Amino acid sequence: MEGRLDRLLRPRSIAVIGGDAARRVVEQCRRFGFDGEIWPVHPRHEEVDGLPCFPSIGQLPNAPDAAFVGVNRHASVEVVRALAQRGAGGAVCYASGFREAVGAVGDGADLQRDLLRAAGAMPLIGPNCYGLINALDGALMWPDQHGLERREKGVAILAQSSNIALNLSMQRRGLPIAFLGTAGNQAQTDLSEMALALLHDPRITVLGLHIEGIDDIAAFETLARASRRLTKPVVTIKVGKSEQARRAAMTHTASLAGDDAAIDAFFRRLGVARLRTLPEFLETLKLLHVHGPLAGYDICSMSCSGGEAAIVADAANRHALRFRALEEDQKRVVKRTLGDIVTVDNPLDYHTFIWGDVERMTDAFAGMMAAGFDLSMVVLDFPRDDRCDDRDWMATVEATAAAAARTGAKAALVSSLAETMPDRRAAEIMALGIAPLCELDAAMAAIDAAAWIGEAWAGPLPRRLLPVQGSSGTIATLTEWESKRRLAGYGLSVPDGRLARTVEEAVDAAASLGLPVVAKGSGIAHKTEAGAVRLNLRSAEEVERAAAEILATCGELVVERMAGPACAEILVGAVRDPVAGVVLVLGSGGVLVELVGDRQVLTLPTTAEVVRGALMALKVGKMLNGYRGGGPADIDAAVDAVMALCAYIEDHVEQLEELDVNPLLVLPEGQGACAVDALISMREERT
Repeated sequence: MEGRLDRLLRPRSIAVIGGDAARRVVEQCRRFGFDGEIWPVHPRHEEVDGLPCFPSIGQLPNAPDAAFVGVNRHASVEVVRALAQRGAGGAVCYASGFREAVGAVGDGADLQRDLLRAAGAMPLIGPNCYGLINALDGALMWPDQHGLERREKGVAILAQSSNIALNLSMQRRGLPIAFLGTAGNQAQTDLSEMALALLHDPRITVLGLHIEGIDDIAAFETLARASRRLTKPVVTIKVGKSEQARRAAMTHTASLAGDDAAIDAFFRRLGVARLRTLPEFLETLKLLHVHGPLAGYDICSMSCSGGEAAIVADAANRHALRFRALEEDQKRVVKRTLGDIVTVDNPLDYHTFIWGDVERMTDAFAGMMAAGFDLSMVVLDFPRDDRCDDRDWMATVEATAAAAARTGAKAALVSSLAETMPDRRAAEIMALGIAPLCELDAAMAAIDAAAWIGEAWAGPLPRRLLPVQGSSGTIATLTEWESKRRLAGYGLSVPDGRLARTVEEAVDAAASLGLPVVAKGSGIAHKTEAGAVRLNLRSAEEVERAAAEILATCGELVVERMAGPACAEILVGAVRDPVAGVVLVLGSGGVLVELVGDRQVLTLPTTAEVVRGALMALKVGKMLNGYRGGGPADIDAAVDAVMALCAYIEDHVEQLEELDVNPLLVLPEGQGACAVDALISMREERT
């Protein structure tokens, strides 16, 4: 079954409309060896780059599979309309000045709406983008030079920024880029739809995305699920920050979920690796193209220098990678080649006395690789090819390939510098089934990402995200009393308490509950900062005095049994992210929550297993296990409390704006977990 974008992404005929930009597209298509039809369109030109020119779209021989629209923004609307009426398979709109330029050059948003109406059902990429380069079929809609060459298979890269895409095309790291595309404003066709169409091409091995913003979270989730089903990883480099909804800044939750932590959590949920830098991004794509996701984090390294071994160890230490020690029998195998003067360890300094001896290097490398690491690295920096002869270095390449073939190991040749892995050598190494990785820091990030994807894919596929869009209406904040009552109905344990509006009612409540008690002002968000909390009141006189002081500033107070002592205090909250929907925030709780800044952000729905892992990953997780002689906390009860909150969130996901339980006291093992403060912010439908 033909997909909506197939003709546009893999065209056999291309219409090119416009002046200089269109001429450059024709030139690049012919230079790239496109063997389909190219039809220039211009009302005044007879030919473009030696090809006959058509005066209008209506006079083309047939409906083109794809079109490059290289005219100004106003003319683009009419050209796109004519293409749609002609039955074109799709168009790339090159012009800028649309939605991205509102307020700068007129109302670009209105013009973009006109463009969409003109396109109708015809696929449209852009506006404000360079277009695409299909290096598999030689088809380009790209008005500039580029660094790609024809491929039979390789990676696909899609970017929202055309300049970033252009820069990536010029990489000299041996990465086989088979498809490069840009999305611009994503007015109609977004990155997720383009990416999904490319993933189904059997010639594409892995997908890289440069993302500035995610417009359709459901489409991206569908893409990630297809990636896993097709065993083709997705790698991202995400820029920009996700602005949190802070309209009801009543709690600490919003600040802890801030920046783009919610997007990080979203990517983690879907098994999509996120890299920090462009070099890391490119190296990860390269490693995944050669070896796919790794089974784990165990690696070994072999180099002919102790200094290199130390640098490798330091670089790996910044990630979750492990240099697993060799067993004694495994060491003996390596020693048979290297002799007693070499200390066999991991990382291994195999010394230079076997340099250039392919047979002995193969035996040494194979001895290490046979120990069953998830990836075996050989560090190799080639000399400058403009001043030196690198033939001696090829012995190491040959030995690495032979050792990998003998053992079946996944292997990588890694240079400590980007400049010391020439592009041509990287291509030769890749042809041997070895991953040529450039620059130690980027290489380690790539290995870590490939192992993380393997780990993520080994687990069960998560449920679909909760609905992202909430309801409309005004935001109302419930009091602590109301919030606790609602959450208690879902199984959350809260202290026994009473509402009091007078000093006498407070004293009676304390007597009924039993001392010691806590007195707190009701309806105040930050009670500690406002001086509206009195703890550990042990007599009627203390309750009377505290109640009088609190009621002087608020209309009612809550009197509760004093809970604790606790092994740990945890914050559990939820906040609505404009991209990922309602996300769960776990953090070190109490009054220092923002100062400590300890957090784990999870997308919803989640599982008890994921919640347990997130709790233990917090700094306060050490206290849950028992710290400095303290007994273990009731971790099971803490997990149950969080899952009770998740159940409430799922049932109220459309109305919930923010939820904050701080602190959740985690009591000693067997004694439970108790929420001593809670606030809920909900949207109320207008009547």
